[in-house]
Amino acid sequence: MELVSVAAVGDDLAIGADGGLPWDSLPRDKAQYRRRVAGSIVILGRRTFESMQGDLPGVIQIVLSRSARDYDVPSAHHADGVESALEVAATRDEDTAYVLGGAEIYELFQPHLDRMVLSRVTGSYDGDRYYPQWKSDEWSLVAEESYPDFAVETWERQRARR
Repeated sequence: MELVSVAAVGDDLAIGADGGLPWDSLPRDKAQYRRRVAGSIVILGRRTFESMQGDLPGVIQIVLSRSARDYDVPSAHHADGVESALEVAATRDEDTAYVLGGAEIYELFQPHLDRMVLSRVTGSYDGDRYYPQWKSDEWSLVAEESYPDFAVETWERQRARR
């Protein structure tokens, strides 16, 4: 299964501030993000899951939480860490799972990712949550699509050649 993180980031990799976005809403970014993850498995932290309760992404949400939890959403499944999230994802007949955050979840999954799809929002922002740094020699920028207020970059992990 391919593991892909999806995030909107500022130039300084800010992704959040005070429980929300550090920039004004970008409807085009939200629309392209929703299209990308529609019909897929998504992996997200409990706080991110709770913040999206009114408009959950994906068809199955794997919610990482340190404590076992039941959710009032039939499509939500608990996982207590990376391995259990991947085990839950593997029980589904899907080729891709999307990691949607927050910051701690991105950090936990970074070593396991195959791709990153990053909406680059121009500017530095006063954030309190950041997307993790990555080793540039392990990743290649393979696509970029420009929009008026942001650009969507697709990065692929470079695998060691045998």
